[in-house]
Amino acid sequence: MASPAEHTEHHFFHRIGWLRAAVLGANDGIVSTASLIVGVAAASPDRDAVLVAGVAGLVAGAMSMAAGEYVSVSSQSDTEKADLKLERAALDVDPDAEHEELATIYVGRGLDRDLARAVATQLMEHDDLAAHAQDELGITETVSARPLQAAVTSAAAFSAGAILPLAAAELVPPANAVSVVSVSSLLALALLGAISARAGGAPAGRAVLRVVLLGGLAMAVTAGIGTLIGTAV
Repeated sequence: MASPAEHTEHHFFHRIGWLRAAVLGANDGIVSTASLIVGVAAASPDRDAVLVAGVAGLVAGAMSMAAGEYVSVSSQSDTEKADLKLERAALDVDPDAEHEELATIYVGRGLDRDLARAVATQLMEHDDLAAHAQDELGITETVSARPLQAAVTSAAAFSAGAILPLAAAELVPPANAVSVVSVSSLLALALLGAISARAGGAPAGRAVLRVVLLGGLAMAVTAGIGTLIGTAV
């Protein structure tokens, strides 16, 4: 049997904060920028118009992702802080009731009442607020809200994703922009799905299929709209 020092398990949950923001940002960067470029190219295959639309989409999208993530995660952070403040007050006013509440949580997880109370006593002596934050409120250091990290990660990931369809549009003749941007973006989405699945310890096939189908749908819709507008104009 392996000793405690030799027994190691590699979990993925600690990556949830940055992984969600990175995958969402990169996926949105590829899909929204590629869709924008494809729609404009389908309406009018003018290189300058396509590139201006792509650059504008990249900048606006990155800023929007950063702002949106910062605001939403800040709201989560504010809620966490408010809950911790209430819990701190409850611990100061009636620590015995809070001790019993924590012990009841452990009983619900399978400990007998005496052991649950002993565990609650030791944990509260070590750090009473941390014990209640984790086991009563579900707030831990791993999943706690980090607004700035989420904003920066989302903006950087969006920009990285958006560069690919923009580069494809720059390198090919305008007449081929729709097909080349679409295919290269779908391949990038497939790669992103595989990488994110591996980083999160999930099956790759489902993740790849999900992002490719949804990304392809978005590009097909905007290409159709662009074609209709170009024909009408």
